[in-house]
Amino acid sequence: MRDEDYMRLALGLADEAAGNGEVPVGSVVVMGDAVIGRGFNSSVTDHDPSAHAEVVALRQAALAQRSFRLDKATLYVTLEPCLMCCGALLQARVSRLVYGAREPRTGAVVSAHEALMAPGTTHHIAITEGILAPACRERLQSFFGSRRPGAATGE
Repeated sequence: MRDEDYMRLALGLADEAAGNGEVPVGSVVVMGDAVIGRGFNSSVTDHDPSAHAEVVALRQAALAQRSFRLDKATLYVTLEPCLMCCGALLQARVSRLVYGAREPRTGAVVSAHEALMAPGTTHHIAITEGILAPACRERLQSFFGSRRPGAATGE
């Protein structure tokens, strides 16, 4: 499968999150050609501030591998990760991150911070951004537009 195929899986998970009233972010962890972790935002449902899509997927992948080290894994996520999720990616030693849309307010890869490239970081993660970005953005705009009049149009 290609990056776009794995991102489509993540988009399906984002739709599940939205169906639960959660911010529509989905994530999959891939090692080789196998999906070893799946997650979507569930902070509200689980009453857990750390239940971001990336962390949920990383937890599942680590259990599947019986190791917290996922150094041959790629994480796909529909939205640029926050600082917490970047920390989890570094701790798991993920080799590659692929994300869809940028998060200008809290994105910690390139937007608000550059956490994965911070001085002193001993693990380096290859980064690919913009995969299916329009579809990723649309889910977020639709979600917030239905909750905040004018949010989807920037008014």
